[in-house]
Amino acid sequence: MGASMTMQKGTNVPVPAPAVRVELGWRASPGAPDVDASALLLVSGKVRSDADFVFYNQPAHRSGAVRHEGKQTTGGAVTDTLAVDFARMEPTVDRVVVAASADGGTFGRVTGLYVRIVDPANGSEIARFESADATVETAFILGELYLRQGAWKFRAVGQGYDTGLAGLATDFGISVDEPRQAPPSQRSPAAPQPSARPAAPRTAPTPPPAPPVVQAVRLTKVTLTKEAPSVSLSKQGGTSGALRVNLNWEVRKQFKGWGAKLGRAVAMHADLDLDLCALYELTDGSKGVVQALGNAFGSLRQPPYIHLDGDDRTGALSTGENLTVNLDHKDRLRRVLIFVTVYEGARSFADLHATVTLQPQNGAAIDFSLDECTVPSTVCALALITRNGGDLTVQREARYLVPQRGVSPQRTIDAAYGWGMNWTPGRK
Repeated sequence: MGASMTMQKGTNVPVPAPAVRVELGWRASPGAPDVDASALLLVSGKVRSDADFVFYNQPAHRSGAVRHEGKQTTGGAVTDTLAVDFARMEPTVDRVVVAASADGGTFGRVTGLYVRIVDPANGSEIARFESADATVETAFILGELYLRQGAWKFRAVGQGYDTGLAGLATDFGISVDEPRQAPPSQRSPAAPQPSARPAAPRTAPTPPPAPPVVQAVRLTKVTLTKEAPSVSLSKQGGTSGALRVNLNWEVRKQFKGWGAKLGRAVAMHADLDLDLCALYELTDGSKGVVQALGNAFGSLRQPPYIHLDGDDRTGALSTGENLTVNLDHKDRLRRVLIFVTVYEGARSFADLHATVTLQPQNGAAIDFSLDECTVPSTVCALALITRNGGDLTVQREARYLVPQRGVSPQRTIDAAYGWGMNWTPGRK
């Protein structure tokens, strides 16, 4: 399908691609709530367990079939993306519900909300549905991918809920930890308390109660901003287990002109290599760096209790760069500075849109986006984790640094944060 038409509610289209990108988009505006994408993998209309819910606190399904890839902001346009790989879909899964939830307001205050299905192989748009009639809803089923006679299709749904993501999830059999209740004015007094009722259509039957499960999903998250840049890990429940730090990015393709200029741009971004790194200082005074350079990947079970998962050159095409901190040994950590360098493929972070997510094994996700880069920076301080009594505080840095001629990115970040290490040239 070269140019897809905007779908009407209730219509469907074939999805011929073996994998798709599901992109939710909207326009950022003052006073509007943040929007989050999520997906539910269904078998005969219900989830099999809470693991079939993919969202910001549970970003990948165990099968690998559905992944939450995170947000990007370009100018006033915001997108939140899910990746769906039909080849990895378990045979019993016959439907993937694509939902949106509003954090801090109703969808009546969100402008330009849409969902589109894109073929990642060539960037072509397979389907697009624009939602324009929202009022008091705080969650929406925008559409669904479903299996019919061996082939996948996409249906535009547009069903709203006034009980938020918790209400929508409960409807499909998810058990929610501490559900956020909607204000009384938005709920029917006759509605049973444990289950959520769709705002439209009003005649939807009340679903059976969710089966008991061992651990309910937690729907809270924290987004760090310039105005509120720091958070305590213990307040988010992140006091033990693995803290996964993920950096994901995409290149904004702005090719003005053709010929040699276009060729250079494509070549530059095809081999883009960003490296996620960490400077650490332990309570015994020892200092060091975890990075791909010099194969200094670290260790989770012995000092520095930080491990770099590998070196990924694909950014948003895969799971980005990942680094893990062992919070079971948090008392040994004095401070950890997470940073990223441009190893090759670009002269600066300009035109790169990156999202940083810190996901504690137990507790709410902490995320933030990087600002637009306007300086010739090849190294960016992302987050500073500092020991504060028995707790760790995470602070958003999002600070672009410009190395002086002949000075390495690592030495530049060391000088900016007073780490005081001796550096020698390294390679990977």
